[in-house]
Amino acid sequence: MLAFAFRALMMVAIMLVPLTARAASISQTDWNAYKAAFLDPAGRIVDTGNNNISHSEGQGYGMWLAVLADAPADFELIWSFTKTELLVRDDGLAAWKWDPQTQPHISDINNATDGDILIAYALALAAKQWAKPDYADAARSIASTIVAKTIVQRAGRTVLLPGTAGFAEADRPDGPVVNPSYLIFEAFPVLNELTPSPLWTALTRDGLAQINTFAFGPRKLPADWVSLKTKPRPADGFAQEFGYNAVRIPLYLARAGLGDEKLLERLRSGIIVDGGNMATFDLRSGNPKDVLSDAGYRIIPALLACVSKKTPIPDELRHFTSTLYYPSTLHLLALSFATQARQECL
Repeated sequence: MLAFAFRALMMVAIMLVPLTARAASISQTDWNAYKAAFLDPAGRIVDTGNNNISHSEGQGYGMWLAVLADAPADFELIWSFTKTELLVRDDGLAAWKWDPQTQPHISDINNATDGDILIAYALALAAKQWAKPDYADAARSIASTIVAKTIVQRAGRTVLLPGTAGFAEADRPDGPVVNPSYLIFEAFPVLNELTPSPLWTALTRDGLAQINTFAFGPRKLPADWVSLKTKPRPADGFAQEFGYNAVRIPLYLARAGLGDEKLLERLRSGIIVDGGNMATFDLRSGNPKDVLSDAGYRIIPALLACVSKKTPIPDELRHFTSTLYYPSTLHLLALSFATQARQECL
């Protein structure tokens, strides 16, 4: 009886450990540096590499990083701006772009589905982490619209449309067109808990299969925008490139624990140039377009090497310094994942 009572007391003690001790995978120092660079006092995440606009993707990333940093007040600030300024559509999804230089600030009312997924996922995580049912309700509302309006089944495949307008068969001759970097795989089972649908599992299965087949050009890399009308090919009207969208694909696969060693190695070897830098590439020639030397980009192939080959991440990539919004965001997501799930990488 005494042993049983002791075990019970130990369980209670474990349950009463402060949440911050268990939750934070981004240090307060790193989060403060990110906030100082990109979070304005109104709750807007500023894209410093894109004319200081804000967008649903950035708001979703900011909310997600605030959860990973266990910063509930910052999360609420970012969510308040998002809710007030971007959730202005009549379907509950977010307008994708907020421009400080225009009046009104919403210069394009279309949604970007990855931004909606990021916002809903961050809300769902925050609801669990901080016991906030109102966040769960908001996540549920967004997720149900994502299922209803952007996850479609075509020719036996489950497809994520990048927006509610402009990408389906009815919208363009080469439709449907997808953006494989919008597949934030780790979010799907979490959103399925809130809005149960077999489409979430199907999207994971078919999305991974699609990325396996998106091996274009001599480097065998996915394009930012892909037509699925017949055999997958780079979509019309977009640069035929592995570009700034697609650089996230390997990170999302690693974080979700998806992709076999063959796929991860194909991506890792395809995305690097001399010196361990990433690059964007012209898919037809395989030639680099922009060399990406920022640590937030370089950590992505380094993380793949650790996941598939147990190679530790180089020391210079383990320390965060804010640069531009996008690579800084990717850097923290990679470091957070390594801290949470891959300590051997560090």
